[in-house]
Amino acid sequence: MRTPIDPQRLTRRRVEKGLSQYALARAIGASRQLVSAVSLGKASFSPEKLAKVAEVLECEIADLLPEDDNTFHTQTQKPA
Repeated sequence: MRTPIDPQRLTRRRVEKGLSQYALARAIGASRQLVSAVSLGKASFSPEKLAKVAEVLECEIADLLPEDDNTFHTQTQKPA
């Protein structure tokens, strides 16, 4: 299963960390072509790669998901 991410959020985080697509790809053990395709919204990372991306970019997985995707948000929220 692949997890869709927000391409703009991925790119913004990557640029903020000063990483090229190639550098991010090397850090997560993927091809630059995959990082490029995900950045264009044409592909998605596997859950394992997504976790590695979040680790490298020093953020939560939820920070890379579309705003309206509650898949991970609901797991981190405290009960009311």
